Amino acid sequence: MSPIQDQKRMETPEIIAGHDAERTAASCAAFGVSEAEFGELRRRAAAAKATAYCPYSQFRVGATLLARDGSFISGANVENAAYPVGTCAERVAFGAAVTSGFRDFRAVAVSTDISPPASPCGMCRQFIREFCSLDTPIIMFDKNEDYVVLRLKQVSSLLSILLAGNSFDVKLLPMSFGPDQLPRPGAPGAV
Repeated sequence: MSPIQDQKRMETPEIIAGHDAERTAASCAAFGVSEAEFGELRRRAAAAKATAYCPYSQFRVGATLLARDGSFISGANVENAAYPVGTCAERVAFGAAVTSGFRDFRAVAVSTDISPPASPCGMCRQFIREFCSLDTPIIMFDKNEDYVVLRLKQVSSLLSILLAGNSFDVKLLPMSFGPDQLPRPGAPGAV
């Protein structure tokens, strides 16, 4: 494979068929999510998508978070005639989760009506970074329930081996800025 082909493969992760039980089981094992949790994330993200308020773009998005304690919290995009005021599904889900007392998450699922699936926008990636570790899997489902799984940071080569040699060395948020970069209150440099 040429360096250009190899680079393209790294930039465009393979879409995994939702009906491929073996690959889904491997994804679940690699990302520390049970098959039942994966199925629930897929179901709930699709159900949340059905509640989207998107009269302007007609682009429905649903998101579901898996909290550390096993709880599921969902949200859908909510648009506004003043476009910048609209809120993405991921941020709606995180807002609902945080105001309900959840701060620790094991997985994020996003469902859209297009194929290939859409990834979270830049603002949502930064929002995810605020509440998730860089290792948290972001599962993106398309209209056929096929999916891509990425993390906010590079994934180890072990994952590539587990998923039949496919390269997933893709960063959703390179050089991310998160709460761990801020000085602790009272520490030197803190205001």
